[in-house]
Amino acid sequence: MANNKDDVPKFKLILVGDGGVGKTTFVKRHLIAESEMKYASRLPVIVRPFNFYTNLGEIIINVWDTAGQERFGGLRDGYYIDAQCAIIMFDVTSRISYRNVSQWHKDIIRICGNIPIVLCGNKIDVKHRKLKAKSITYHRRNNMQYYDISALSNYNLEKPFLWLAQKLTGNDNLQFVSQIPLLPPEINLDPDMLREYELQLKEAASRPLTDDGDDDDEL
Repeated sequence: MANNKDDVPKFKLILVGDGGVGKTTFVKRHLIAESEMKYASRLPVIVRPFNFYTNLGEIIINVWDTAGQERFGGLRDGYYIDAQCAIIMFDVTSRISYRNVSQWHKDIIRICGNIPIVLCGNKIDVKHRKLKAKSITYHRRNNMQYYDISALSNYNLEKPFLWLAQKLTGNDNLQFVSQIPLLPPEINLDPDMLREYELQLKEAASRPLTDDGDDDDEL
């Protein structure tokens, strides 16, 4: 990859999901100077450039943050145009935010076509999550990657970007070679709880999918 800053590969990422699932908290965990942020023309969107240093060189993923605009009747098509990858986020304490994942996905496909997408279940730091791993099957049916995340604890915040960077560059051997600069975690996760969640994800991945869509009876 190029060393000249102007030649660094740049990609547009759209971050979608219901209001209140933690999207803005997620992006604000990453340390970015205010001077580097930009506003999209004619759209109420903040564009945050995330610089990643990899074994193949530097890449920049420009994260488009809606700043809560989805609360006021959805997002305009201009938000999606020219996006090269996406993160769909839901809240593991909110069943409706997971049920709405399909509509966010349809909007992406309608405008962007078949781009790499990561599905993220945020707020796993909440002790009594309502959506367990066995209930989360949408990604398996729709060729997505899935990660449990916790924005407040910084858990797994780098993984969606690493997976997307590998797909965007067409190289699954790409790795980050420096730590992503993040704010200090606001909370600490229980290690035993994390191990249990990781085990549940592995077990869920091995379960056969049913023929009637997501396992809504488990929601």
